[in-house]
Formats: sequence, C-alpha cells, structure tokens
Amino acid sequence: MRIIISLICLLLPILTFADPADVRENAPDRHIVVKGDTLWDISATFFKDPWKWQQIWGLNKDTIKDPHWIYPGDVVLLDRTTGTLHIGDVPQQTASLDTTSANSSGVLSSNNTSIATSNGNNTVKLSPHVRELPSAHDAIPAIPLSVIAPFLTKPLVVEETNIESAPVLIGAYEHRTLLGTHDLAYVTNMPTDKGTQWQVYRLGKTFIDPVSDEVLGREVVYLGDAAVEKFAPVSELRITKVVSEISKGDYFTQSTQEFTSNFEPHAPSTNIVAKIISIYGGVDQAGQNAIITLNKGKRDGVENGHVLALYQKGELLKGGSLFKSNDINLPNVRYGLIFVFRSFQKVSYALVLQTRLPVQLLDTAQTP
Repeated sequence: MRIIISLICLLLPILTFADPADVRENAPDRHIVVKGDTLWDISATFFKDPWKWQQIWGLNKDTIKDPHWIYPGDVVLLDRTTGTLHIGDVPQQTASLDTTSANSSGVLSSNNTSIATSNGNNTVKLSPHVRELPSAHDAIPAIPLSVIAPFLTKPLVVEETNIESAPVLIGAYEHRTLLGTHDLAYVTNMPTDKGTQWQVYRLGKTFIDPVSDEVLGREVVYLGDAAVEKFAPVSELRITKVVSEISKGDYFTQSTQEFTSNFEPHAPSTNIVAKIISIYGGVDQAGQNAIITLNKGKRDGVENGHVLALYQKGELLKGGSLFKSNDINLPNVRYGLIFVFRSFQKVSYALVLQTRLPVQLLDTAQTP
C-alpha cells in the first residue's frame, strides 16, 4: 500500500503538465515577449489547445492568483519533454557597468553613467543613464483586454422583473426633449440607499431562449452617466456624461463596479452546452474578436474565464434511391474558441478568440 501511495505522490505533479502531443509541429523553441502579446497568443504559438491553461504553464488552478506575471522582453521557453512553458533569461545584448572604474583620463565613472571615451585633447563627457525596471502596468494580459474593456463597466442586460422597479426619466428642466451634459433630469423610483452615481440606458431587444422559449432578459443600450443632486418622490439628477441621446422614458441603473482584468482562461469543470443568441452590433455573422451573447449564465454554471468551443451543425445528407439509404446527419464541426468575460444570471457575454469559419447565430458553444 505504501508503494502505491508513493507512486501516486510522484505522479501528481506530472498531471499538471500538458500532453507533449499537443505541441504544434512548427512550434518554436522560444519566444521573446513584445508589447501587444497576450498569454493566450503565446500559448497558441506553441500549443494546439491554448485553453489548457494550467497544463501549458505547469501550474495548478488553485495557485493562480494573478496571471499577469510576464513582461515585454521576457523569453518564453518550451520544454518539449513535459509539454510546458516557462520564463527564461533575457539574452544580454550589451554589458552594463555595475562597479566604479577609471577611464583612460583617470575620471571615475559610477553605476548608471554613460561614458564618452577620451582621445587626445577631447573632453570626457559624463551623462546620466536611466535604469529601466519592469512595471506591473506593463505586464501582458491573458487576453486582448482592449476589445472587451468597453463591456466590463457598462450595463448590458436587465431582467424583466427588474424593469418595473427601475428608476425612470419622466422629464427635464425647461421641458427639454433631449438631454445633454449638465442638464437636469427628473426621475421617479430612485432609491435613497444605493448611492448617487447612476448609468442611463435604453431597452433594446429581448433575449429569448431558442430551446425553451424562456425570456432571458432585455439587452440594454448604454447612454451615459448621471449623479443624484436631490432625493425625493421625484428626484433630481444631473447628467454628467452623454454617449447617445437621452430622453424621457430612459432608465437608470447603479454604476457598474470596476471588474478585475485578471482573467484566467480555463475550461468548465462540467459539460456546458449553450447557443449563440446575439452578436453585438446586430449582425448575423462575425469573426475573431467579436462579442457574442450566450443563452446560459450563472445559474447554468457559466463563469468569467470559461473557454468554450464553437460548433457548427453538421450537414444533412439526403438518402438516395440508388443505395436505398436514410438521411444521415453528419457530425457537428468544431471551428473556434470563445472566452466568457461577463456572466449574468441567465445569459453571458463572450469574446471570439479563434475561428476559421464565420460565427453565426444559433451555433453551439460547449465545453471543449
């Protein structure tokens, strides 16, 4: 029994490694990180399935607190034996002067000083040298945050039950039809215990589950920001920001708290099967970096950071009289990967990370 337990303990660390067979045939031995890289892109450079996050980096999910630990200039090395990546040393292009020394003219130069060599009667010039150290702000992100940033702090969807009790704009100072920055708005249903900072939105299309026909919520259009100046049965709010026209009948919601950008891509631990019910922008097809909406949310086990595979329904082959065969449904075709970055109770929003076919409405997204 002790021998078996010892073997298990020895094998446990190996289980965190990726399968070396997952390494791309044309994978390089190393990659020097540059500004604009993402951890996802780097993983995809070496591996066929970059969503295998913990295995690729030889880490355990429970130990990952902040994936932003790689900086431009770092060298990522591939260990083909274990199928993992790790950070190596940066190649040194020039030698640095770290100790005090004397030049040919007898002038002392110290650390962080650039020296102009003295020849004959030429003057020796000393100039300050700036030492550059990596900053946490320069760390590369896990995914392209610039694409999803506008969707992290704005209202995206609201449930039908919350609309009836939501604060609503009933009028404006001087009976203005459209409100702009600094205009005064009159609002009903404004609670007094939820702060003074609010966002303005207008109801958009209704999300309907294509499988169960359940109403999942209403997509909203963000219009701007407002601040409460006076709480009352008819409260007074000052418009502080406008991105689109604000008018009577628009709604208010609490300002969304800032979301963490420390996303950790990982596959769900359960089998999740969802449908694409909307593509942001009102289009029917999309490509890489598009924002899509799924008909599954927190109640279904979907969480921020989940990576799902995209599938297109297989074609139907009609049976022919020549072979006297029945119709045949071909298997679904896997063609891409998406990353869930914001999940609500009944729906979630995801970024298309990889695709080799157009992303279409009602395509399937499920656990890889």
